[in-house]
Amino acid sequence: MGKRRLSRKTALQFLYQIDSASADGSPQPTDPGSDFESFCSFHHKTADREMLEFASLLCRGVLENLDTIDGTLNGCSEHWKVSRMSIVDRNILRLSVYEMAFLSDIPVPVTINEAIEVAKEFGSETSAAFVNGILDKIGKDMEKDERDDDK
Repeated sequence: MGKRRLSRKTALQFLYQIDSASADGSPQPTDPGSDFESFCSFHHKTADREMLEFASLLCRGVLENLDTIDGTLNGCSEHWKVSRMSIVDRNILRLSVYEMAFLSDIPVPVTINEAIEVAKEFGSETSAAFVNGILDKIGKDMEKDERDDDK
C-alpha cells in the first residue's frame, strides 16, 4: 500500500474520532495540530514522517475549510445532507473534496479512485458507490467551472 493511501486512512481515522465525539457532525478539535500529533503518537508509532505530514495536511485542510467543503457536499448530494451521512462516508467525502479543491497536484481521478478504495475498506456495502457518485458529480462540476473560467 502506498504512503498516500495510508495517509488518507490515517486522516480518515482522526476525522472519524473527532467527528464521532461531536454532537452535530461538525468536528471541532480544540487544537487540530496537537490533537493530530497525540492521535498519531498513540495509533501510529512506527509511521514515517512523509506519511504523517500528508495526513496532517489533509486533516488541517479539511478542518480549516469545513464550511466550504460541507457546502460543496450539500450542493451535490441530492436528498442527503452532510449531517445525515454516515460518519465514515462524510469524512471520506470531506477529505476528497479538500484534495480536489485545494491540492491541484493530485489529479481528480486519482482522488476519486483512492476515496472509493478507502470506502470499500472502511464503509458499508454501499459506501463505495455513494462516494463515487457524489465525487464524480463534484469532479464534473469542477471541470465545467474551469472551462467556464477559461472563456
